[in-house]
Amino acid sequence: MPVLFFDIGETLADASFGADGSLTLRPRPRVFAVLDAFAGTRKGIVSNPGTGEAARAALAAALHAAFPDRFTEAGLLHWGPKTARGIFDGAVASAGVAADDCVFVGEDPDERAFAREAGMRAAAHPVFTLAAVEGRPVFWARISLPADRSLADLEAIANAGEIVPVHVASGELVLVMATAQGVDALQQGGFTADLRGQVEETAAFLMRDDRPVSVPPSFAEGPAETRATAEADMRATAAFAFISGELNGPGPQVASLGPAPGGVYIAAAAGTPVEDLHITGAKPGHTERLLPDPALLSRPGEVQAEGFIEEFTDGAPSPETVAAVRAAVTPAAMRGHVARVSGVDPLVEGEPLKVRSRDASNVDNALVVGALARRLQDLGLTVRRHEFSWRGRRLSNLEAEFPVASADSAVLVTAHLDSTAARGEFFDSSGLPRPYNPAVDPAPGADDDASGMAAVMSAAECLSAMVADGRTPARTVRFVLFNAEEQGLVGSKAYARAAASAGDRISGVFQMDMIAGFQGGTRTMEIHTGSSVPGPVVGASDALGNRVVQAAPALAADFSLQVLAGAGDPAAGRSDHASFHERGWAATAVCENFFDDTAPATGTRQYHKPGDTLLDEDHDTDYAAAIARTVAAAAFTLAGL
Repeated sequence: MPVLFFDIGETLADASFGADGSLTLRPRPRVFAVLDAFAGTRKGIVSNPGTGEAARAALAAALHAAFPDRFTEAGLLHWGPKTARGIFDGAVASAGVAADDCVFVGEDPDERAFAREAGMRAAAHPVFTLAAVEGRPVFWARISLPADRSLADLEAIANAGEIVPVHVASGELVLVMATAQGVDALQQGGFTADLRGQVEETAAFLMRDDRPVSVPPSFAEGPAETRATAEADMRATAAFAFISGELNGPGPQVASLGPAPGGVYIAAAAGTPVEDLHITGAKPGHTERLLPDPALLSRPGEVQAEGFIEEFTDGAPSPETVAAVRAAVTPAAMRGHVARVSGVDPLVEGEPLKVRSRDASNVDNALVVGALARRLQDLGLTVRRHEFSWRGRRLSNLEAEFPVASADSAVLVTAHLDSTAARGEFFDSSGLPRPYNPAVDPAPGADDDASGMAAVMSAAECLSAMVADGRTPARTVRFVLFNAEEQGLVGSKAYARAAASAGDRISGVFQMDMIAGFQGGTRTMEIHTGSSVPGPVVGASDALGNRVVQAAPALAADFSLQVLAGAGDPAAGRSDHASFHERGWAATAVCENFFDDTAPATGTRQYHKPGDTLLDEDHDTDYAAAIARTVAAAAFTLAGL
C-alpha cells in the first residue's frame, strides 16, 4: 500500500494569518474528493510552518480543524523547510515502506525535485495523486476549443477527470496539466489536445516578447488569420530562443509549450531562474508565473462584473469624500510612507533599521510586512497575512479590511510591496561587472512600487478618519499589498486564486503600480483597463476605469488622462490587476506616464535600478499624491461613501 504525503500551503489549502497570529486554512477545490478517494490509505504531511514549536502546533491545529479525521497518524506529520531532501528522507523513514511506495503531492517543483531525490514519487497537484501512485505521467497540454464547445463544457469534463487548467489564453485555447486518461476524456468530449511534454518537476510561465517580428511576404499577403498565426509562431520562437540562450546550466532547463498571448508558454525545470531573465526591449511585466487551479475556468467574477457594470458608469465623488481625501492623502503623508519603506527613514520610528530592499529574496521584505501590518491594525482595520511559497521562502500578501456585514461585495485598493534592482549595474571587489544579488543588493523601489504602497496606506488612513467622523461605507473596503509581483505576479495570483476559492464577491480592484515618476512637462495619468481575458470583465473594467476619470477633475484637474483599453492596452496582463481579470473581476491599473509608446514617456528613468529612491530627481510626491487622491476617491465612491 502506498503512503501519501501532502504539502499544505497552496496544495491542500490557502493559509491566512490574523493579526493575533491565528492561522486559518481554507481547503482548495477538489482536495476533499481526493482525500476521500484515499480514505483507507495512510496519509501524512510535509510542510513548513515557520520556526518554533508554537508555529508547528498552530499549523497542526489548523490542519486538523480544516481536515478533520484525514491526517490521524502523528508520526507521518513532518514540519520544517523543504529546501533539501532531508525532510523527505525523514518522511520515507517514518512510513516504514520503500521510498518508491511513498508519494509527495506538492505544487512547488523544487520541492517535488527534492522528494524525487529521496526516492519518492511526486504529483504536481492532488488531482494527480492516483496517477503518481500508479506510475502514470502527467503532461502539459494545449487544449483547443472548437466553435461548438465553450469553457463551461471544458470545465465540466476537467472537473470530472485528471485535468487541471493552468492558463486560459482565449475562448479557443487553454493550457492544462492532464494525464493520458484526462486527454482521452477531452478528446471524447470534442476537444483537441496537443501534448507538450511531461510536467514532472517543472513550472509553467508565460513569457511575453514585445520585439517586432517580420512576417514573410507569403504570409503577409495572405488572410489575416494566417498572418496572425505566423506572427504568433515567430514571436514564440524568438522568445524561446532568447530564454534558452540565456540559460547556461546543465541539461534542458526550459521547454517550449507553444505560442501564448504575446509570447510563448514555457515549462521551466526546478531551480531555473526564469524570473531573472529580461528580454531586451520587452515592456515591464513580461513574465507571468502560471498556477494550476481546477476552478480557473469558472471565472466567478464574471457574474459580479456583469451585475455591477451599469453602476460603474456613473459616480463622481461627493464633496465630502473629496475633502476627506484631500485632507489625508497629502504629499507629506505620501513622502513619509515612501521614506520608511525605501530606506530614507527608519522603518519604525525610534528604531535603527532602515530598509535596504523589499526584494522577495531579501530579509527586509518580511520586516516591512510586519511593520505595515501593525500600522494598519492601529487604524482599526482587520488585518490578515496571506501566505504563499516562492523559491523555498514563505512570503506574505498583506490585507487590511473594513468589513461591512450587509455589503454585497468588496472594493479593493491595491499595490505591490516588493521591489527589485535587476536592471542596475553592480560590480565585484575587483571592479568587474556582476549580476544583481537580490539577497544583499540595494533595491529601494521608491517609485516601483513604494509610491503605490504609500497611496494604499494613505487611503487606509483616510478611511479610518472618515469612519471616525461617522461615515460608513456601504461596501467592504480592502487595502491589499501584494508580494512577489516582480517574480511574475506570484502573490496576486495566489491571492486571487484563494479569493475565488473562498467565493469572495469583489465589485472592483483599483491597482496602483508606479505613480511618482515624473520628468516634467504635461502631468499625465495612465488608466489601464485592457484585459487579455474576454467576456464581461472587459466592459466592466472599462467602466471601472471611468470611475477614475470621473474623480480626476476634482482631485487632479491639471492632469492629462490617458485611458488605455482593449487588447492593445500595453499593460494588459502585466501588473497585479491582471490576476483579477483572470478570474473575471473588474480591475484597473493606474500609473504614471510609463507605458505610453506613442510619445516619449515622462515616468521614472530609474525603473528597476538602485537609483529608484525618494531623493531621485524623477520622484515627485505632489504628482503621486494627485494620482493617489483620484484613485482613493473613485474607490470610496464605489464603496458608497
